[in-house]
Amino acid sequence: AGRYAADAALRPERSGSTARRGRLPAGFGGPPLTVHSADDGHVVLTRSLTAQLPGVYGLVGRDCRAVVGPVLDGEPAKAPPDTVVRRLERLDHGELRPGTKVWLTPQLFADAPAPKTGRGAGTGTDTADGTAPAPLSGSASAPAPVEVPGELGPLPAWFVPGVRGTWIVTLHGLGAGPAQALPLLPFYEGLKTPVLGLSYRGDAGAPPPPDGVRHLGDTEWRDVEAAVRYAVRGGARRVVLHGWSSGASMALRAAEELSAPAAAASGPGTLDPSDSADVAGRIAGLVLDSPILDWRGTVRALAASRHTPRALLPLAVRAAQGRARVRPERMRQIADPAAVDVPTLLLHGPDDTVASWERSKELARARGESVTLHTVPSAPHAAMWNADPEAYEERLRRFLTPLL
Repeated sequence: AGRYAADAALRPERSGSTARRGRLPAGFGGPPLTVHSADDGHVVLTRSLTAQLPGVYGLVGRDCRAVVGPVLDGEPAKAPPDTVVRRLERLDHGELRPGTKVWLTPQLFADAPAPKTGRGAGTGTDTADGTAPAPLSGSASAPAPVEVPGELGPLPAWFVPGVRGTWIVTLHGLGAGPAQALPLLPFYEGLKTPVLGLSYRGDAGAPPPPDGVRHLGDTEWRDVEAAVRYAVRGGARRVVLHGWSSGASMALRAAEELSAPAAAASGPGTLDPSDSADVAGRIAGLVLDSPILDWRGTVRALAASRHTPRALLPLAVRAAQGRARVRPERMRQIADPAAVDVPTLLLHGPDDTVASWERSKELARARGESVTLHTVPSAPHAAMWNADPEAYEERLRRFLTPLL
């Protein structure tokens, strides 16, 4: 029972209904919503707390994908009772027919096919199906598929060039994919910063973990190191890591490990000790969206979302700890607050049921000179941008400007 419940963190579920509806990030796999109608830029959904979340979200179901905007009170006037009307921003594929079961997701774009290995690798022109991703609305260029040399093998990624010497490396969260960062591309293009969106071990198209399970960031941070090295070899003078959920935890761990040449040279997982100076001290800042700072609490929350009986939740935590080979103190404290010595923007809110909001407040209090906490109300896990895109991007602009 503990192993099954721990799989929610160590092996993101992809079978059964999840495979039919597409992958859903952590915190968004609850009961489905029912479509009542969709026309004239509106979609009518069954009323629920999830259906009434403020902001912009993806809407995914079997063979359909769309993006919905804010709730439109009183429109249309003849909407059935116990329903919610949201603005229909776009329909990417399929149909939203009456009776269709759908789920909200903070990820507005589907993940593109991973680039092929070998032929065309790293050229920015070749993907698994021979096509390149199309430009996004509001974005001047398309993300080009590239490959990042990793410890276990090539890591699929996408890249958008820019003229700045500071690169942004994005790290997706638990259950999401590298497309999680795509809504921010128009914003980053406005800053003229290169952006590298990384897939890491265990993702589709990336090498699997040697033992088949994720290690709660304890080994995955080495793929972040590989991405920083790729950026430096591509001309980056400095790197800002922008991570969501477990990706934010990996960013913290990478910043801790790569904070000084000595640490980088002696730490485990260095791909090539001869060029560890390439990455040591290159991380100029961190953007942490809904960081998982207490894996023990997150494993309990994910296990509970699988309807694991309360009495068995401690077994899930012990199973996750044992299978991931993570020390007990690491389960509680992902990063040493004293090691956070680069400018850090922490975006989180009290409505997150997956990652501890209290731990984020503790980190901000402990490192007030370097960590800025931006509170986002009414936002589920890793959906801080979705809840209020304009405020999120303005806060991000203020934080990044001195680092560029």
